[in-house]
Amino acid sequence: MLELIGWLIIGGFAGWVAGKLVRGQGNGILLNVIVGIVGAVVGGWLASLIFGVNVSEGFNVETLAVAIVGAILLLAIANIAGIGRRRAA
Repeated sequence: MLELIGWLIIGGFAGWVAGKLVRGQGNGILLNVIVGIVGAVVGGWLASLIFGVNVSEGFNVETLAVAIVGAILLLAIANIAGIGRRRAA
């Protein structure tokens, strides 16, 4: 149970930081958590491919950095694809 809470906290923080860096604002708590957790999975997968290391063990600075980088990549891809853009009225 504590691990799930930890993932939610790390995911929320990673999603919030990524939102601030990519879009200049957060995306709301639920979307921040979702983007952060999916970003952590994407970032962990890429880190294992590129560096050959497993960063999914425990919570530390490296895990947080990988989650943030993955969330940034996820939001950047969403921006390129036009997902989540607000239309002018």
